[in-house]
Amino acid sequence: MGSLSPVEVENVKGFLRLHSDGTVIRLEPTFDIPVHDDASIHWKDVEFEPNFELSLRLYKPASSFSSTKLPVVIYFHAGGYCFGSRTWLQSHNYCLRLAKELQAVVLSPDHRLAPENRLPAAIEDGLTALKWLRSCAVREVAEKWVEDVDFERVFILGDSSGGNLAHHLAVRLGAGSPEMKPMRVGGYVLLSPFFGGTVRTRSEEMCPNDAFYNMDVNDKFWRLSLPVGANADHPLSNPFGLQSPNLESMALDPLLVVACGEDLLLDRVEEYAKKLKSWGKEVEFAKFEAKGHGFHTMDFFSKAADELMCLIKRFMAESTIRS
Repeated sequence: MGSLSPVEVENVKGFLRLHSDGTVIRLEPTFDIPVHDDASIHWKDVEFEPNFELSLRLYKPASSFSSTKLPVVIYFHAGGYCFGSRTWLQSHNYCLRLAKELQAVVLSPDHRLAPENRLPAAIEDGLTALKWLRSCAVREVAEKWVEDVDFERVFILGDSSGGNLAHHLAVRLGAGSPEMKPMRVGGYVLLSPFFGGTVRTRSEEMCPNDAFYNMDVNDKFWRLSLPVGANADHPLSNPFGLQSPNLESMALDPLLVVACGEDLLLDRVEEYAKKLKSWGKEVEFAKFEAKGHGFHTMDFFSKAADELMCLIKRFMAESTIRS
């Protein structure tokens, strides 16, 4: 009798199919967003982790409006830890705009994807990207595009799963990021951070089934990305789970936490910001009432995206003054 053919065991909207033999078929989702090209911003790809063949995309203004050294923004993309890349159009578009509007050098690193590489692989890769930048600061790595940046003004911006990743980096590095000296993280921007838990929140229960990012997709992302056998209260998912680190006693750098009023993650994001603030952390919370998950990359020149960019710019400026 011949062996049975592999069967499909998970399917995320047809874009990711996991088979019983471990084979993954992944397609890039297509969204109706325009190609954005900006001659005022130069960009290139650089390998930062040869062991896993991981690269980051560097963005740099062709000419700066400022006489001071440029800050650095590290942008971790969305995708539920299962999708995403520096090459995704929505990520690339947004990084072009970040570099221009913030007058910053932007790094957009890739990370290993689940389920082939389950968490904490992506978080480890995020830390490796920061260590690569530090290597540039101490001249262990020669990269001309970051030779003249201000390594004391590094900001980490995480989008959805990238926001979850940014949270874990904030906890790992602590206030002042001492292990990264002479580089210093000035603050973290978490855009609709991808948090979870086994008890449903109201915004999760109210999410329509026909939404592109719905509870079925959300649950599959956690099932595929967390360690095998773990549930959504795992510390990598739920920052307030029973086994999660005690954030109340931790010193953290300033955070800007952004939520969307029409996002299933709304309640978790709002709870995260309120709890940290009640524990004395320096947290700014902003909610875009009529917007859904990922609005800033899907419609990156909308009025709301403009308002968000102004928030990020002000947050960076105020964090620089405080430091």
